[in-house]
This record gives sequence, C-alpha cells and structure tokens, in this order.
Amino acid sequence: MEKITRWGILSTAKIGRKAVIPALQVSPMAEVSAVASRDGQSARTFADQMGIPRSYEGYDALLADPEIDAVYNPLPNHLHKTWTIKAAQAGKHILCEKPLAVTVEDCREMIAAARANGVQLMEAFMYRYHPRIQTVRQMVNGGAIGEIHTIESAFTFMLTEPNNIRLNPAMGGGALMDVGCYCVNLSRLLAGREPLAVNARAHWAASGVDEQLTGLLDFGDGLIAHFDCGFNQAHRQRCLIAGSKGTLELPIAFNMGIAATRLLENKLNGDSQVYGFPAVDMYRLMVEDFMHAIAGQEPAFPIEDALGNMRVIAALLASARQDGRSVTV
Repeated sequence: MEKITRWGILSTAKIGRKAVIPALQVSPMAEVSAVASRDGQSARTFADQMGIPRSYEGYDALLADPEIDAVYNPLPNHLHKTWTIKAAQAGKHILCEKPLAVTVEDCREMIAAARANGVQLMEAFMYRYHPRIQTVRQMVNGGAIGEIHTIESAFTFMLTEPNNIRLNPAMGGGALMDVGCYCVNLSRLLAGREPLAVNARAHWAASGVDEQLTGLLDFGDGLIAHFDCGFNQAHRQRCLIAGSKGTLELPIAFNMGIAATRLLENKLNGDSQVYGFPAVDMYRLMVEDFMHAIAGQEPAFPIEDALGNMRVIAALLASARQDGRSVTV
C-alpha cells in the first residue's frame, strides 16, 4: 500500500470545505492534518468543524510543519504563485486551484519552482476525472461522431455580490479566469492539440474585469471551438461536440457534483442514445491521481497542460481588449 499523504489546507475557502477536504477525508490514501488561515480563530473554528487535528495562524506556520507532505492551495488567484512557490521551497507537493496562475510567466515560475524542489504540482480541474469525460474522449478519438468540426461550451452564473473577489482585477478576477477557463480546458482536451489563434469579445464590469466573454479558438484543419462565460446571466453549463457523423452533448458539463449524469449521442441518420453514469466523486478521483503522482506514477494530466491553458487565456484576454482582433497563441 502506498504511504499515506499528510495534507495541509491553505485557507478556509468554501471549495475546500464543500468538496476537496471531504474527498481527502474519505480517501484511504490521505490524512488531512492541518489548516491555516490569516486569522487564527477562523482556522481553529474551521478545524473543529471539519475534524482537522491542527490549525495555524498564517500560511508560513503550516508550511513549516514537518509532518505535512502536501498542501491544497485554494487561495484567490493572485496568491496562487506566491504560496505555491513557498510551498515548493518548503518541500511540499501542491494541488493548486484553477487557474494555476494569472499570467503565463507566473505559471512558468510555479512549474520551475516545483521541479527545482522535486515536488509535484497539479492544477485542480476536477471535471476531467469524471468517467463521462473519459468516455467522451474515447468516443471522439475513436471516430464515433466522425471528424469533429465544432466544440461548443458555456459556463455562466449570476453574481450578485458587488464586492466579490471575482470582480477585482487585482485579485485575478473575471469571468474567463473563473469559469471560462473550464471551457478553454475542455476545448483543448477534446481537440487534442493547441489552437493556432483565438478571438474574443467581452463586456467589461465597472471594476475592469470581463463580466461576460465570448471566445473562439481556431485549431486548424476545420476544427473551431467557441464558448461563452459570464457573471451576468442565469446558470448554464453545457458542451456540444459536433462531427461529420453526429453530435455528443454533455448537460451540466463541469460541476455536476456527486450525482448521476448523462451523455447524449445523436447520429446523422436520426438514431440517438443516452449513456448514463452513476454518481461519482470526481474530486476524490482527482486527489487520488495526485497522490499516485506523489508516489511516483505519471499523472493523468501533466502540469504543462496548465501552461497551455494559461497561454490561451492570455491570448483571449488580449483579443478582447482589442475588440476581437485575432491573436496568435
């Protein structure tokens, strides 16, 4: 049996409470040992509520704990680089929330720090561990719907808190960084290659972040992906892949939670089929893949994928600031 990985949690963020910590706590491969917050009382309260043995005031104190093997970093986007690099320098493996960084250069520095210190670094895109995504990739690669020409996706929700960090440009806010990054990642995953060029148009919030963005990724050879993301409309999550012989549709494409889900296939001749997938904890699948990587196995998705995603995000934002002008990736 592989050695149990002892985890420290950087911050009391909601995503940790709701999804990642519970996934770690049910895995026989993991032990959630400590949590840290800027406020010591908040850390103690959180630790008591979540059944975590130790709490720390300040992230440095947690990183100094010799009984921590890996950390989960769900801090605001602009803090990913600082605390990921500090964790690497402290010899801790790092599971970092998406997007890995706010710039391409920051992403490179984070990857370099992990390599220089001999630790694993992973970007926490949980959706791609779901068996449905694995099935879709197999069907696309196996020619089930012929040659694919269009990947269409959306991820939107209504943000009603004017002081939410997602609206703060200094903290790496914006719809593309928050939810559009999923659409970019899925498009690249299904295409199996990087786009040649991108175009984007955005509606900008008063704070200066993209409140709504529509993007187009040209992968060449007749394959185009297009998506929209936003904070100013009803909740939507979907993906449609269209090929020369049919389509595949994924309702609730990204954050389906721990629930049964479906995949819809429609053939050119009118035949259709619904594939059902039982409930699964994709967060547990993600953290266990990371722990297998810590133990020496190849991860399902190399960290270079995060750098590729960041390049596309940066190009899309550059295009949006130029009123949709095409930008080479």
